[in-house]
Amino acid sequence: MRKPYQAGAAALATTLALAACAPGGSSDTPQGADGEDVTLTIWSWQAQNAGDWERVFDVYEEANPGVTIEFEGFQATEYNQLLSTGLAGRDGPDVAMIRAYGGAQAPIDAGQLVPIDDVVDGLDAYDPTILQAAQGRADGATYGVPFAYQTMTMYYDADLFDELGLSEPTTWDEFVDVQEILLDADITPMALGAREDWVLPMFHDLVGSARYGGADFAAAVQDGSTDFTDPDYVASLEIVEDMKQYLDKDVTAVAVADATLQFTSGQAAQWPGGSFDLKTIRDSAPDMNLGVYQVPPAPGSPLDEAVTPSYADGSFGINAASAHQDEAAALLNWMTTTEFGQLVADEVLQFSPLAGVTYGDALMQEMNDTYLTNAVPYLLLVDFRYGDPAGTAVLGPDIQAMWLGQKSADQLAEDLQSGISTWFTPGA
Repeated sequence: MRKPYQAGAAALATTLALAACAPGGSSDTPQGADGEDVTLTIWSWQAQNAGDWERVFDVYEEANPGVTIEFEGFQATEYNQLLSTGLAGRDGPDVAMIRAYGGAQAPIDAGQLVPIDDVVDGLDAYDPTILQAAQGRADGATYGVPFAYQTMTMYYDADLFDELGLSEPTTWDEFVDVQEILLDADITPMALGAREDWVLPMFHDLVGSARYGGADFAAAVQDGSTDFTDPDYVASLEIVEDMKQYLDKDVTAVAVADATLQFTSGQAAQWPGGSFDLKTIRDSAPDMNLGVYQVPPAPGSPLDEAVTPSYADGSFGINAASAHQDEAAALLNWMTTTEFGQLVADEVLQFSPLAGVTYGDALMQEMNDTYLTNAVPYLLLVDFRYGDPAGTAVLGPDIQAMWLGQKSADQLAEDLQSGISTWFTPGA
């Protein structure tokens, strides 16, 4: 039987095919209400991609004389607080990149974002599993236009693999053999910036989601038939503990930027990361020959095939305090068109949920094809960021503690269950 989240990915493929013939959004009010030129400010947490986003919005400016777009990127770790302050005051953006799922709820609940169901055409072109990330938990209204979805994958240095006679593993034993061969060759098997704990729940899902059961387990936690102390989930955390031997010996002290350098300079052979990392890797090492694969399921896994953890990324929403809401709505209408989606794919190297988008980068096409075949949710982001503490906020520091010998996998599972139980009610 098709698994629920896989059904969502399949539905997305169908939606994209059907919507390819649908009309795009319009931008009928490109100038201010008084006919004067207007400047729209956009805030984002993607500071590293600011130049790429500027090229995207240059296209809109060219088609809409009188509109100037000022794109400002902030550091991701500082963005939530900056945006909260900006939306609450007079100096916030006209349009903001909004976090997905639980991350969107605070500004929605505070009335700081404009519901867009009645002002933006083309929202029906999005698969519901994507649109859900931009909707209010309580009212079901849509507050943002989704711009991308992300997948998790294992990147590898294809030239280094060829030198060592390695191939993409298709079984768990082959996966472990690859790591051991790399260790024997005095090459760090995987580069990981574990000093920044937000990467660790993602690493867990990349190596362990098949072991805990993927979408089936997610559904069981939601309806209360199991919880995070389930033996399969504990076993998936034990995999994370086992993987430490294949990382930098001081992995908990390694920053993401340093780990990126380890991989792009050839000190490490693999990068367990997300599709959002591709642009950084390409920019850092444009001549690097990259390959990707999904980690095969470990022994005892409820699933018998490799899966692709994934999630809808953020969306663009309208600041309720903006003096240019009509012009912002016109911009968001354009964001529902294939033109915008193709620019996101070409300039930002991220997967667009819009119809008709193609991927000239062969690696992107391969990752997207894999996603559409075997997607599972990045569980702690999709379902468990709707309260405090968020699931990722518990598990990230706990994995650091486990790698430092301070906690066991059983303790991690108990901490996670105890944390989310303060706000999550199964079946509610």
